[in-house]
Amino acid sequence: MTTRKILASLVAGSCLISQASAQQPLIAKPKAPAVVRPYMGAAVPPARLLNTELIHRLIRAGKLYLTVQDAIACAIENSLDLEVDRYGPIAADWELERQHAGGPLRGVTSGSTVVNQASAGQGVLGSQQSAGLGGGGGGGRGSSGGAVVSQIGPITPNLDAVFQNTSLYSHRTIPQPNTVQSQTPALVQTSHIFNSVVQQGFLSGGYVQVAANEQYLYENAPSDVLNPSVAPVVQIYLRHNLLQGFGVDVNRRFIRVAERNVSLAQETFRSQLLNVVAGVLNLYWDLVADNDDLVARRLTLEVAQKFYDETKREIELGGAAKVDIYRAAEELETRKRELAISQATVRQQENLLKNALSRNGLADPLVDAVEVVPLDRIEVPEQEDLPPLRELVSTALANRPDFAMTKISQENGEISALGTQSGLMPILQNITSVSAGGLSGKATPQPPGEAADPYYVGGLGNALGQVFRFNFPNRRSAVLFETLVHNRVAQADYGIDQLQLRQNDLIAHRTMNQLVVDISNQVIALRQARARYTTAVDTRALQQQLLEKEQRKFSLGASKRSDVIAVQRSLAAARAAEVASLATYSHARVSLDQVLGQTLEKNHVSVGEALDGHMARIPRPGDSTAASGN
Repeated sequence: MTTRKILASLVAGSCLISQASAQQPLIAKPKAPAVVRPYMGAAVPPARLLNTELIHRLIRAGKLYLTVQDAIACAIENSLDLEVDRYGPIAADWELERQHAGGPLRGVTSGSTVVNQASAGQGVLGSQQSAGLGGGGGGGRGSSGGAVVSQIGPITPNLDAVFQNTSLYSHRTIPQPNTVQSQTPALVQTSHIFNSVVQQGFLSGGYVQVAANEQYLYENAPSDVLNPSVAPVVQIYLRHNLLQGFGVDVNRRFIRVAERNVSLAQETFRSQLLNVVAGVLNLYWDLVADNDDLVARRLTLEVAQKFYDETKREIELGGAAKVDIYRAAEELETRKRELAISQATVRQQENLLKNALSRNGLADPLVDAVEVVPLDRIEVPEQEDLPPLRELVSTALANRPDFAMTKISQENGEISALGTQSGLMPILQNITSVSAGGLSGKATPQPPGEAADPYYVGGLGNALGQVFRFNFPNRRSAVLFETLVHNRVAQADYGIDQLQLRQNDLIAHRTMNQLVVDISNQVIALRQARARYTTAVDTRALQQQLLEKEQRKFSLGASKRSDVIAVQRSLAAARAAEVASLATYSHARVSLDQVLGQTLEKNHVSVGEALDGHMARIPRPGDSTAASGN
């Protein structure tokens, strides 16, 4: 039973690892025929909350063996901060697609209706309308105004072509108080109306509508010359801005901003990636330094233990006073306490590093239980080959994501200001429409001497022929002018935009000045850290030599026991100072690379791979993947 449980646990663990390693896309566009695809939503899987396979592959015999590149790869694949920012570029792509559609809202702005329409000359009501006796709308089926949407700057027309169709079937009974024309006390109508509109917006600042309306009417009026009858109408309607909202630059500004926001989201991700890598580097090198400190504490403890044992042996042989054992014991206990503190510091630093490498922190029992074994050491080059300050500033400007983000934001502000500048002008629009109608139907018997014109006798084909021959044309052209007397809203919007642009210029200049100071300070800090490390190494070597000489003097009786203990303490302090200076140097090196924006380049990190959530890694000798050939 125990063996079965173990096997079940292994299988379950491998399933979790496989699930964690399967990096599904954060969003997938629908796959369907082109006719259906626009009406389907994208597939967005649940958030990825499990660790990738890499961190488990690095665990062997209860220990997590890490090079600095392994630590970086694990952190990139499992960082929740990066996982959050991976959605940014994807959302920016969708926002760009949204802006390519134009318009403030979805849908057509047409307010046309087909309810209770009567075509001029069609049926009793149409005849009354043609004679000026009816009250309702006639055959002019132009589009009317739609909803008014308020925003800063002109509204971009809808750039996605919109098709709208309304089909109406009705049966009506209308009492006739005057039966002279209808010749029936109750007019009974059967009709259907098919009204279709296609609208397309233009980036130049207008839109065109093509509308087709076909109305069929059958009624019980003996006086109808044509019954049943059809009356089609086709219309082209154009509305275009001439002042406010005119021009491709104005109406394309949101598309241009969205295009730059894609780059902005990528730079935001790169900035977060740089911070994550720098943070992991500091955690890794701190663990390396803590392990070095632990080694130094053990060496110091060994020296103190050896000195204690020798003192105890001398006391037993009568060569030393019994009181000397207390000084040796005190020194030994001090070193034990320092070793215990160093061991606790290593455990704490391991937890910090494991938390940075795991997506669910220490909640993963396997990650929580392992001991981290760093395989790389902190290396201090013989000399710092740093270019002049001017070159370092140029490097930072070319590589720092925050400066790229600032530049993109400034460009977006300038592009958006085109809208408020156009909003200063009054509204001047040209409205033009051309329509053609037709009428046809079945001739009904009439009193002698009265008969339907043969031109109108026929079906829908005859009526459409009249439309396309342009037999009954209608043309209309209008100019709409609208302005505000004081125009204070538009002036205020424009003024605020311009002030913000100037503020952004000053902020960018201030940031540039601060950049020079930051780079200079980091260069100084790196050189100081190097000098401290060199001094600490020399001091530790000197203290090592002094201890050896002091021990020889003590063995010859030329030195006191207290002198040996004092030198031992100095050597312990020198070793601790050397390790601390080494950690300080590593931090200074990481900080300089970070302020120059070279952290990713120096550590061979690909932004594309980080964005995908899977880092390519060269297997080390002894890896299970290397042994299997995968």
